[in-house]
Amino acid sequence: MTEALGRTQILRDAMDPVRAAALHAALGLDGPPPGHLAILPPFFHQVYFWDPRPPADLGRDGHPRLGAFLPDLGLPRRMWAGGELAFFGPLRAGSPAERTTAIEGITRKQGRTGPLAFVTLRHDIVQAGVLRVSERQDIVYREDPRAGAPRPAPPPAPETAEDATEARFPPTLLFRYSALTFNGHRIHYDRDYATGTEGYGGLVVHGPLLAQLLMLKATAKGPLRRFSFRARSALIDHETATLCRAGDRLWVRGPDGRLCMSAEVEHGQERY
Repeated sequence: MTEALGRTQILRDAMDPVRAAALHAALGLDGPPPGHLAILPPFFHQVYFWDPRPPADLGRDGHPRLGAFLPDLGLPRRMWAGGELAFFGPLRAGSPAERTTAIEGITRKQGRTGPLAFVTLRHDIVQAGVLRVSERQDIVYREDPRAGAPRPAPPPAPETAEDATEARFPPTLLFRYSALTFNGHRIHYDRDYATGTEGYGGLVVHGPLLAQLLMLKATAKGPLRRFSFRARSALIDHETATLCRAGDRLWVRGPDGRLCMSAEVEHGQERY
């Protein structure tokens, strides 16, 4: 496990504006999509820096097989648990960029439903020789669900918000987001796998997709300097969510009032 600490990977991308335009369309955003050398909205870099692998190099869940770059910790299920982004300058469509990823931390703990392991990645994105975005990504690993095992109750979401909008996540959106981010995780498009193997109530809405929508909501109050988020409970494709903001706090509320994601933002004029 410790031999993976400090392991690095470098990926380069031409930052084709067509991908940003496709994400703009998939999210149903207003206005023209980003063109050549236009500033990308925050977190649009998720559609870049693909790391395609042949089928033989994939695990059962559709992700690249563990034990290559990411360590194999003996726990089969993995999810994006949260992260934090620092924005030092805008990324521009059509300008080549480089992302360096390093494994910064590996920890184990005992959760309410069994053993957990956390891997922390750091992504630094450089464009035109300048660091533009530094991102921490927290990945959680856990056991397969046990039949009949009780599930802990998710935390309740705050009841009051200054700004609240409903959002729906049909399977078409989940498929398109998976394709644009080259995310092969089967819980987002393979209903039989999501419900039968991993025990969810349907297709799971991507955590980064929820974070993306919260970031877009946050930009309405000004450019972003820093944004952090944490997944709290899975949102399922048939559920209508509410995207909420109160000051510098944002969250996603499920239809039953549960908290699906929490986030905090720091604004800064000299950055995004």
